[in-house]
Amino acid sequence: MNHKIAVIGLGYVGLPLAHLLATSYAVVGYDIDEQRVEQLRAGLDKTGEISAELLTQVLVSTNLHHSAAPEAQKETKTGAAGYASKISSAGLYCSADESEINEADIFIITVPTPIDKSNRPDLRPLFSASETVGHALKKGNIVIYESTVYPGVTEEECVPVLERVSGLKFNRDFFCGYSPERVNPGDRQNTIENIMKVTSGSTPEIGEIVDRLYSSVIKAGTHLAPSIKVAEASKVIENAQRDINIAFVNELAKIFSLIEIDTKAVLEAAGTKWNFLPFNPGLVGGHCIGVDPFYLVEKAHSVGHYSELILAARRVNDSMGMFVGGQVVKLMIRKGVRIKGAEVLILGFTFKENCRDIRNTKIIDVVATLRDYSTDVTVYDPWADPGQVRRGFDVECFNELDPEKKYDAIIHGVAHSDFRDFNFKSHLKENGVVYDVKGTLAESDSRL
Repeated sequence: MNHKIAVIGLGYVGLPLAHLLATSYAVVGYDIDEQRVEQLRAGLDKTGEISAELLTQVLVSTNLHHSAAPEAQKETKTGAAGYASKISSAGLYCSADESEINEADIFIITVPTPIDKSNRPDLRPLFSASETVGHALKKGNIVIYESTVYPGVTEEECVPVLERVSGLKFNRDFFCGYSPERVNPGDRQNTIENIMKVTSGSTPEIGEIVDRLYSSVIKAGTHLAPSIKVAEASKVIENAQRDINIAFVNELAKIFSLIEIDTKAVLEAAGTKWNFLPFNPGLVGGHCIGVDPFYLVEKAHSVGHYSELILAARRVNDSMGMFVGGQVVKLMIRKGVRIKGAEVLILGFTFKENCRDIRNTKIIDVVATLRDYSTDVTVYDPWADPGQVRRGFDVECFNELDPEKKYDAIIHGVAHSDFRDFNFKSHLKENGVVYDVKGTLAESDSRL
């Protein structure tokens, strides 16, 4: 297969995919964020998903130190006659100029699909990306979507945009596929090539082409779904299933806290049965589990079904930050700590351990709850970007900690490897409280 591929969106999903494909194909990676593109051209991935060594191995030479060459910058403005057109073999070219994707025959869209303040799907990034691709679309091209959506979005929502902008006819002039992303930020074992990929196409023949494309780079293999809608549905239920199971153990944690028994000990005992599912309580944030179930709910509502179980799970999991904050306050009261003005340290702000992703982090709910009690909260996370945290959440986050500072309470919020040897005693005041959200500490006053 001698494809030229354009990957639209170079974030947590798009960059690892573009990097992997570039080991075998000519790939143009497009992103609207010019600063992001310049960083990638210099071999820097600020998400931390692709190391500089691996990234520079696939970058075409024109990317490296691109900003230092004015004549090179001028050449990129020539669109199809620029650098992108010179990629004749495997390699990755990154650009913020949408004309550079014009020569692609396969377009893969990997933009975010968030929810709005009312928890309804926000498809605007997807529509914008579809318009961008529509301008470059030619007869015989294939557009593959990886963004998480509810069943029907690709063919019923995105295809009309592609047709309108391109003037071409779906399944006659151009075709579509859907292959849901399964990227796990911060995971260095279950990387993109080591996770089985679901594939699909708008016709059986296109499904085979899409499947062959992914199977050529995915070591774990592929699963060709019978239709795009089936593939879309498979993705959205993966995360809804986890959300429901975690919600169950989160509710157990609330119950057992009232009974005053250890949730972890209960789960360990129950786990001795062969068919007991191993889930742990926790804060459910991030770009997938805390968001995707609302996409399925939206589709269910549109066809007249009110989803009770999925929404109940979402309510339980969204309440856990407030629960954690309340539990910490109760522990401090029991130890005689004066709550107003109490100094609380939270270890971690990202949505999960050992990654830099702060999207939809539920640590913010813990911070908000503690602030409601008039405590003084300090957030320490060596992985998070303080500027992003400040802009996104209006919270000051520190990458370093004052070695002399002591706190009335310390919350182990994210299980970064950096915190394994954290000296709690040296940072804890007399009668101070240690609360372990992740349940990984050997000693704590309480845990979720």
